[in-house]
Amino acid sequence: MVPVAVRADTPVQPATRDAHLPPRATARLQLHPGFTLGDAAGIVGYYATLGVSHLYLSPVTEARPGSTHGYDVTDFTRVREALGGEAALHALAQRAHQAGLGLILDIVPNHMAADATHNAWWRDVLAHGQDSQHATYFDIDWQPPDATLHGKVLVPILGHPYWETLARGDLRVVWTAASGAASLRYFEHDFPLAPESLPRHAMMDAAWFDATHETGREHLHALLERQHYRLAWWRTAAAALNRRRFFEISDLVGIRQEDPAVFAATHALVFRLLRERIIDGVRVDHVDGLADPAGYCRQLRDCLDQHAPPCPWLVVEKILAPGEILPADWQVDGTTGYDFMDEVAAVLHSDAGAAALNALWRQAGRRPDSYPVAVADARRQILRHHLVIEFETACARLHACASADPATRDLTRAALAQALTGWLEAIPVYRSYLNGDPARRDAAALRAEQAMLDEAASTARATLAPEQAAALDFILACLRTREPDASALAQIRRRLQQLMPALAAKAGEDTAFYRYGPLLSRNEVGSHPATMALPVADFHAAMARRQQSFPHAMLATATHDHKRGEDARMRLAVLSEVPQEWAAAVRAWEVEGAALLASLPQVPDAADRLMLYQSLVGAWPMSSDTLERDGAREAFLDRIAQWQRKAIREAKLHGNWTMPNAAYEAACDAFLHRLAVDGPHGGLLARIGQFVQRVAPAGAMNGLAQVMIQLTAPGVPDRYQGCEDWDLSLVDPDNRRPVDYARLQAQLESPAGCPEWLADWRDGRIKQQIVRHVLMARRTHEALFRDGDYQPLAAKGPLADHVLAFARTLGEQQAVTVVSRLGATLVADVPLVPPARWHGTMIETGPGQARCWVDALTGQVFTPDGLRMQHVLAALPVALLLRQD
Repeated sequence: MVPVAVRADTPVQPATRDAHLPPRATARLQLHPGFTLGDAAGIVGYYATLGVSHLYLSPVTEARPGSTHGYDVTDFTRVREALGGEAALHALAQRAHQAGLGLILDIVPNHMAADATHNAWWRDVLAHGQDSQHATYFDIDWQPPDATLHGKVLVPILGHPYWETLARGDLRVVWTAASGAASLRYFEHDFPLAPESLPRHAMMDAAWFDATHETGREHLHALLERQHYRLAWWRTAAAALNRRRFFEISDLVGIRQEDPAVFAATHALVFRLLRERIIDGVRVDHVDGLADPAGYCRQLRDCLDQHAPPCPWLVVEKILAPGEILPADWQVDGTTGYDFMDEVAAVLHSDAGAAALNALWRQAGRRPDSYPVAVADARRQILRHHLVIEFETACARLHACASADPATRDLTRAALAQALTGWLEAIPVYRSYLNGDPARRDAAALRAEQAMLDEAASTARATLAPEQAAALDFILACLRTREPDASALAQIRRRLQQLMPALAAKAGEDTAFYRYGPLLSRNEVGSHPATMALPVADFHAAMARRQQSFPHAMLATATHDHKRGEDARMRLAVLSEVPQEWAAAVRAWEVEGAALLASLPQVPDAADRLMLYQSLVGAWPMSSDTLERDGAREAFLDRIAQWQRKAIREAKLHGNWTMPNAAYEAACDAFLHRLAVDGPHGGLLARIGQFVQRVAPAGAMNGLAQVMIQLTAPGVPDRYQGCEDWDLSLVDPDNRRPVDYARLQAQLESPAGCPEWLADWRDGRIKQQIVRHVLMARRTHEALFRDGDYQPLAAKGPLADHVLAFARTLGEQQAVTVVSRLGATLVADVPLVPPARWHGTMIETGPGQARCWVDALTGQVFTPDGLRMQHVLAALPVALLLRQD
């Protein structure tokens, strides 16, 4: 590499900053009170020097006090004061624009915080019920099957059952002297009282509602019965809530973007920021939660185009199942990149290890031996115990509609419930998108969706009795109804389709991912753990489709929601190449750990131990010396312990979040920490560390290959905050830890060159400098990487399977990406295949040979007589060759 010393406070101007074009590359920043908009302004210079074109901000609207993520919105109309407010956002935009950068904003259309204290819209609904001007903003069922909740909203917030809470005196009526108004106080929560619900003679009389006396309790209970909400024990939420929530998070309430007034109110700030050129595009969070994602996206596209230059960038958070294609009629630029994250990771795994890794998993026992079985089991459990109210309400509505028609009134609620369960278990995607206007749908996409639903129905019928099969026919008819949106059948269709993504997410990534673990690098958001690896030819086909269909979609390799950091996954991918070696190491650790297990009052499951070993290997610091620093080992084990506790609760086999199994969690924690106790040869943890050193160089080579592909494949690469350094993080909150920008800045300005960066690869400079140099090439050849065709390049020679190469071509411009892969048996102490090992392996660049090629990373020049890996990959395991004519 050719180092370029540029200080962070020196603006680096791209060729142009054009709001009409999609971003060249983004950097995701997680904003919160500890890292504000002002803090983001302070690192603009760093990211300008690194070479991105846009900062991609987590939600900036007002959120709950102390929120670390901003998705619990309390006010869509204001920039969050804890982040610095709108003035700080404008200052950030000005600083960014001066450096040639733009801003992309993450928006949250699906839900708000159900917070009566801080959310004025929600507070108004609680105060006035169905008469509130905001009553239609929220997805509330005002006439639920439970007649006691008709006209009321259930608020399951109490720490104890209702009457016990009342008797404890935890609920108090308080008066605000300034306004003379009364409200209901429950610890830090403040609830409004309905107008005229407080008796005049009780005003300012504290004794009237003194719950320590029976009369006071009766008065307070009578007052609460006159409210438009019903306070309840928090444990009632899963089975009694009468409003849509986000997955099973009951303190988030769904909002109705299908209502034009809601859409206008929740997007007004976004559109103004676009008009004022503060932002250049948006990322939409959890689009599948909406009643009509396609309709929402089309409406958003229309409005964005009205408030800004043509086609502001618009991407949506959408999980695509294997073979599923994002509908073109949504009019978005693509997804936020979970699909790419799966593809690029899978092509860097070896399918040859699948059988041995699966065998090791089966030996652990007591867990499903296939991912489809794990998911099916999880879906049944989620429906029965977690999404209870969503499922039961759907069944009740289906039964009411069936009973109203003589042709279907013999369908029982039990048959409908069984049919719905079987069918939902078989749905292979996150959700369907049927609505009342099929004419607006892309015909091919609609046919594919109908075929998917029919196939799921066929799978379900194999397990259904005749009356249940008839019930399934009725369910499908309801789903495919073309009646107006206000009809009862259309409401059922909406409920069913909004239940699908909640079930898919909770059963898959939030449950089965923690139950099934032959190789945890494949248990990632957007991935399918049943697929160990992706053949190179299939990867090329996926990239070619991407270039044709969604050339400006986001390309992600790390996110604020990932289960493991991008380099932790790439290290674990090496296990697919050396499964026998891995199995032998695990068996040795199990033998050595037997004495530790015997000393515990309860033994952690073998499957949980196997996943623990993988997590230790994946998250282990690049340099083991790091753990020798004061407190470093304890801090590392605490991170692993936090992951382990979350994994146990998410798996829902030994307790869960609402009913933790304290004894089992304590046993797992004790086992983890006893691994670090020194033994005759340094302790079991030391042995795990030795194995890490065996696979870490190959894992680092994978990591460099992954980032090189991300930065040059068709699409807009997003670098998650700080991940230009090695990313060995675990699931949140670990992946949202503070970033040491001072260290990253110092590394970025390193005057050393490629040999030193490679020799000291563990310090992360090698990855950071590759990111920087490739982003510089993207800036210089922006049109090539934005619009260029994608062509696979075949490798020839004895190590052809260890090379992946492709070209991006636009007219006479051409860039060739070359990466090393599957290096476990090829590399030694550094993440580089020794040049002599390539034995004449080469790639052909096709017709129209260049006069020469220049590597954008090293500056080395190559002649066009066949690109031989022993030369191209002699200095680094990756190369970016730019054609010179």
